[in-house]
Amino acid sequence: MKKTFYPKTEDISRKWVLVDAKGKNLGRLSTVISKLIIGKHKPEYTPGVDVGDFVVVINAEQIVVTGKKMDDKYYYRVSGYQSGLKKINLRDQLEKRPEYVIEHAVKGMLPHTRLGRELNKKLKVYAGSEHPHQAQKPVPVEEIYPNLT
Repeated sequence: MKKTFYPKTEDISRKWVLVDAKGKNLGRLSTVISKLIIGKHKPEYTPGVDVGDFVVVINAEQIVVTGKKMDDKYYYRVSGYQSGLKKINLRDQLEKRPEYVIEHAVKGMLPHTRLGRELNKKLKVYAGSEHPHQAQKPVPVEEIYPNLT
C-alpha cells in the first residue's frame, strides 16, 4: 500500500525568483506570479500547504494592459465616512503608486483564507529596477521556469 505524501517544513525548498514586469501584460504576469507564490509549478505541491517561492517583481511602472483599461479600470477605497468612496483609474494609479496595481491583481488570484494572507507576504513589488533583495540572490524566472513566461 502506497502512503500519501504530505510535505513537511524540512521537505520544502523555497527559492527567490526575480520577475521583470517591463512590457508584460498585467493579467498574464499576475497569473505567473500567483502560480510561483502558491507553488503549483513544483512536484510537491499540496493544496493548503505553503510550498511556493518568494517573488521579487521589478519595473512595475512599465506594465502593459490591452484595450481601454488605462482609463476604464478603477481602484476603489472607502474612508469610512459618509460619501467617502474614492476611486482612481489605472493610469493615475500607475503614476501615483505602481506597486499597488500588481499587488492587487495577484492578491485577487490567491486563496481568500488565512493561507492566502500568508502567501501574500512572499510578494515583493518595486516600481523601478532596483530592489533590496540582492543578498537572497534571486534567480530570473526565465532560468528556472522557462514555460511559465
